[in-house]
Amino acid sequence: MKFNIITFGCKVNQYESNMMKEYMLHHNFSYEEDLSKCEIIIVNTCTVTNVADKKCLKMIRHLKREYSKAILVVAGCSAQNKQDLYETLGIDILIGNKDKSKIADLITNYLEVNKPYVKFYNDRNLEFEDMMISSFNHVRAFIKIEDGCDNFCSYCIIPYVRGSVRCKAFDKVIKEAIILAKNGHQEIVLTGIHTGRYWDNGHDLADLIEELCKIPEIKRIRISSIEITELGDRFLNVLRDNPKVCDHLHIPLQSGSDDVLKKMNRKYDLTYFRNKIREIRTIRPNIAISTDIIVGFPGESNQNFNECYNFAKEIEFSKIHVFPYSLREGTAAASMPEQVPENIKKDRVKKLMTLSENLEKKYYDKFRGKKVDVLVEECDNGISFGHTSNYLYVQIEENLEKGQIYSKEL
Repeated sequence: MKFNIITFGCKVNQYESNMMKEYMLHHNFSYEEDLSKCEIIIVNTCTVTNVADKKCLKMIRHLKREYSKAILVVAGCSAQNKQDLYETLGIDILIGNKDKSKIADLITNYLEVNKPYVKFYNDRNLEFEDMMISSFNHVRAFIKIEDGCDNFCSYCIIPYVRGSVRCKAFDKVIKEAIILAKNGHQEIVLTGIHTGRYWDNGHDLADLIEELCKIPEIKRIRISSIEITELGDRFLNVLRDNPKVCDHLHIPLQSGSDDVLKKMNRKYDLTYFRNKIREIRTIRPNIAISTDIIVGFPGESNQNFNECYNFAKEIEFSKIHVFPYSLREGTAAASMPEQVPENIKKDRVKKLMTLSENLEKKYYDKFRGKKVDVLVEECDNGISFGHTSNYLYVQIEENLEKGQIYSKEL
């Protein structure tokens, strides 16, 4: 039988969808790009914002209408968060964030009994669900090393739908990385809901990175995201001593106002953030540091936003991912007074996006005329595209081999 997987959301979801695809193929199902030819359609959902929920629900209703004969399988964060709603949609197999590794078995069982299947686990204290892939659908291969979050930032629903922090066994991460490297992936991206909290049997993230650096075929190790509070001396030593660690860190700021950070229940202030960035740049002067910023958090005044804007400008991020605050029912921020009007949020988003574009150009211009190492990820009509270690996106007017690293002048 033919199947397709539609994925919404983060790198963890992308990894999990890649895993589901591989497991389905191992169970003798066949992958099909054309949805009209599919007998099974799997949707891996996201709930990080209201917009994400709406996109997922719109897609599911579209699939029900346009491909009504296909078996519809829905999993992931949006389903976990809005269980009652999803149960009314006539979905054939409906699960949350657990049992994604059992999708092929669930479908096989459904084909035998022909009865809808719904299963949710509403316990935060879950074991890590083992998943292993041998290849990835991008040149840069993701490995999910951690799941869950215990931070409970006041705006975020994810700890409620992903559960508590739990991690993949150290030896299993190494084994998976070796397999991916042997199959041609020269860059490994370590990902999780709270990647910096990795811990297994006495090993932390720094230990894991050091061990991964010993694999000859791996040329780059990238961290999808890490909190500023997790960049301790041990990690910074690894960053200094291991050139395979990419010259790029994504460190969420969320707000450049101490007042707002406190309301957000973030675990640092601006002085701490600033000093840590200086420390990082002492070790790696040209490192790219990208970030996330939420604007329009409840009670964010014009002064708070201006503080945020000026702080982001001062830090000189290489890129800012800007998000308007999205009210998530069940979080502490949802009941806070002084919700910011949508038009003010849009205006603040626009201002920060313009700043981001200027900072991106300023960072990129530092490397013009210099040699950079580019991992080729796509080739089209004699033009190759890829990323450098510090995450510059580069276009090369040559037909180069996908998955290989080339030294080119920018």
